[in-house]
Amino acid sequence: MIKGEQKKQYISVVLCTYNRDKYVYNMLKSIAENEFQVERYEIVLINNNSTDNTEKECMRFSSDYPNITFRYFVETKQGLSHARNRGIAESLGDIIIYVDDDATVNKAYLKTYSDYFATHPDVKGAGGPVEPVYETEEPKWFSHYIRQLITGELNLGKEPKYFPRGVYPIGCNSVFRKEVFDKVGLFNVDLGRKGTSLIGAEEKDLFDKMTAQGIKFFYLPGAILYHIIPASKLTEEHFDKLTYSIGKSEKIRTLAISKKKYYSRIFSEAVKWVGTIVLWCKFFVTANVRKGNKLILFRYNVTRGLLEK
Repeated sequence: MIKGEQKKQYISVVLCTYNRDKYVYNMLKSIAENEFQVERYEIVLINNNSTDNTEKECMRFSSDYPNITFRYFVETKQGLSHARNRGIAESLGDIIIYVDDDATVNKAYLKTYSDYFATHPDVKGAGGPVEPVYETEEPKWFSHYIRQLITGELNLGKEPKYFPRGVYPIGCNSVFRKEVFDKVGLFNVDLGRKGTSLIGAEEKDLFDKMTAQGIKFFYLPGAILYHIIPASKLTEEHFDKLTYSIGKSEKIRTLAISKKKYYSRIFSEAVKWVGTIVLWCKFFVTANVRKGNKLILFRYNVTRGLLEK
């Protein structure tokens, strides 16, 4: 197929959820109300042992939108990676879109991804902007860097482009040709959220494997995900737990590859400390010491998680 020629493809929108009954219906609704032919996609919902009213909300959606192909599964193995892998196994589409349960998407979301993958058969992965939507006021200690960390905010501009080296799609708004998982494997089940644990890095692990095989990802500004940020994610307690978990996740991820990879990650952490101190100095001279101090604490917590047994 030549570039520019369109081929109709079937899309599987995979939504993995755990105890988010407050949000999951609206996420499903935003997908169902996309400006896209209903016969060209399915929604695959993986309930990862929720103990709230998630199932009830899913059944309400199924009743309210009977024209949508909605397939509901319970994954009893706890963990986001288990749920994501179950989504791959159950999906019927050749394009898999992962979205989060605490978000909504714009009306051109599905069409944007469908059109691009149909006309660019060489592209195997993609992602779009992530815009935070706060339920309360943003803390004064937030900086651009902390905002990205807490909310997953991503904006690479208004033009489609390849993701720069070292920058990846955010997991809550990422797309893959299903064949990618045959080439690089599934999500590492030792990584990713498990219940209330904040261990992550399963997405980075997968993207690194793709990069190692020369698989690039494309940024599509027209596929926007609005990530809802509750007050609970804006506390200093959550900040400390999350940043420590980032370091712990990196230790698990790199040691699963090799000790050499782990030691290389420790070296890169030292380099990051230099950059963090430079940023702190910039915040200091602009009288934003509190924001600078948070960056120092962020780096300290990550380092602690990376080095602790």
